[in-house]
Order: sequence, then structure tokens, then C-alpha cells
Amino acid sequence: MDETVIRYYRGLLSAGFENAGSFDNPSIFLDPVGEGIPFCGHPSGYMRIYISVSNDRISDIKYLCNCDPTENVAVEVLCGLVKGRTLEEVAATTESSFSQVVGGRSKELRKKAKRLLELLDRGLTRYRAEVREGRS
Repeated sequence: MDETVIRYYRGLLSAGFENAGSFDNPSIFLDPVGEGIPFCGHPSGYMRIYISVSNDRISDIKYLCNCDPTENVAVEVLCGLVKGRTLEEVAATTESSFSQVVGGRSKELRKKAKRLLELLDRGLTRYRAEVREGRS
């Protein structure tokens, strides 16, 4: 594992995982298994992401997971990158944004970021379709 990712993960352990948790009735619910996107490398791993959208902006985002440290770092960084942003801004988020936050060029982190962004894109696409159909 990349040293910058280890350092970031240790910081999360010390400070607590700010965005860990869940809430009822999310606007967008993401589950990599349900989407067919392999994410958690841990044999009993899982991840669930809960997103609340208000006025076309991500007002809250939380996650529950049992994953490896790189995946924990990736999802925590994702939350920090998208919370408070418009859906348009969120859609423009790239893997390199994750590296900038962590302060390194970890290939593994970029790989996890790419999968998270793919998962998020699917969720945003579904959400927008529901809004157009008046179901949200």
C-alpha cells in the first residue's frame, strides 16, 4: 500500500471517520454489489453509500463499509469531494481529485476512485431520471 494512503488512513483512525454512518430515505443509495462493480477486496467486504440531494446539491453523504484501508480512504475522500456540491460539479469529479486530497499518486487509490466515480455516476443517472419522471 502506498505510504500516502497509509498516512491518510492513520489520520482517519485518529480523528474518526467523519462520514461513516447512514440515514433513512436517501435520495440516492449506492451498493457496488447491486451495480456489478467489484469494489471491496475483503472477502466479507461490503459498502453502502447514502446520499441526500436538496436543490440539485448533495446536502449529505454517509457510508457504511467493511473494506480494506485504501477503499476506506477512497470513500471518505469521495464524501469530502462531493458534499455541498451541485450534481453538475459532482459529475465533473475525477480520479486525480482523490490523489490531490491524499497527497500522492497511488495507483490503487486511483483504481478505487475510478470505481467509486463509476458507481456514483450510475446513481446520479438514476436520480436524474427519477426527477424527470417526477418520482423523487
